[in-house]
Amino acid sequence: MGSEAMLAVGLMSGTSLDGVDAALIETDGEGHVRPIAFRSEPYSHDARRQLREATALALAYDRPRPSPEIVAAAELVTRRHLLVVRQLLRDAGVVANQVAVVGFHGQTVAHRPDRGWTWQIGDGAAMADALGIAVIDDFRSADVAAGGQGAPLLPVYHRAVAAGEGLPVAILNLGGVANISYLDEGALVAFDTGPANALVDDWMMAERGSPRDEDGALAATGAVHRSVLDALLDNPWFDLPPPKSLDRADFTAQPARGLSAADGAATLTAFTAATVALALDHLPARPRRLLVAGGGRHNATMMAMIADACALPVEPVERLGADGDAVEAQGFAYMAVRTLRGLPISFPGTTGVPVPTIGGCIHRPGKPT
Repeated sequence: MGSEAMLAVGLMSGTSLDGVDAALIETDGEGHVRPIAFRSEPYSHDARRQLREATALALAYDRPRPSPEIVAAAELVTRRHLLVVRQLLRDAGVVANQVAVVGFHGQTVAHRPDRGWTWQIGDGAAMADALGIAVIDDFRSADVAAGGQGAPLLPVYHRAVAAGEGLPVAILNLGGVANISYLDEGALVAFDTGPANALVDDWMMAERGSPRDEDGALAATGAVHRSVLDALLDNPWFDLPPPKSLDRADFTAQPARGLSAADGAATLTAFTAATVALALDHLPARPRRLLVAGGGRHNATMMAMIADACALPVEPVERLGADGDAVEAQGFAYMAVRTLRGLPISFPGTTGVPVPTIGGCIHRPGKPT
């Protein structure tokens, strides 16, 4: 391990509410990254329901307001993340005092940079005390306070992942919301592109009581309704130049109501693909290839529709030797180390913040700061 490299844990619970991802890496927060271990634990049906209800409440507020329901959801998030960290370290044969920092993203319940705030629930101070490890949380607020969008934050890690690749290249992350990072010599441009899995997941829950369209199997049997797709695309947000970011609730599956379950799944999947294609027009140049991370890359129908809409080679990020399920959690470990070292995690080209900005709140065991 280099003199500045350290062990770090990163945690991610995305807007798709799949569960908690935890990654252990060795990194200096710059060019050195060595993945060590990864673990993912799904949320139970009841936990997902509780988090959905907390999110619905949070979106109705004009500012963060910790109601009893949201406090209870935050405690759930903290407990689940603590459990997964302990399991990850046990499986990796690593003890807590070997780990320098934990990057704890928390659960986004509302993202409103247009109103000057973003809200991720989860108690980093309690986690630091429980683990005996420094924990960094609240990665987005400093960026929003400085005038940025607070998202996406992963591009700084995407740059490290893609080091040495033929440029320009783009990395697309397909979570609840999709975001794209454009990487070229000296250029780091990123923004949210539109919904990724969110609307399809919502549709599947409403139509089939299932949290997702596994492998895009249902969408593969349906037909895309062009009139519904056009209605979904008829939104001025897609014409806005970056930087720009989304809340999971900014788009709805309502235009697809009345379609069959299969046709709705197909049309909403095509919507994700079409929004990625529109996003390419906002990049500085056309990338040579599109590498995909996040849960959406497991959806074969979505991947095929994106390739067709973009007319680009679309490949899982594993082609870079990365684990596409682990990238987001690894990214928050990487950013936590950058925060410890006083290095920025957001940039004018990624979030629109005026100057490169350090993010996150550091909680040391017994000494929250």
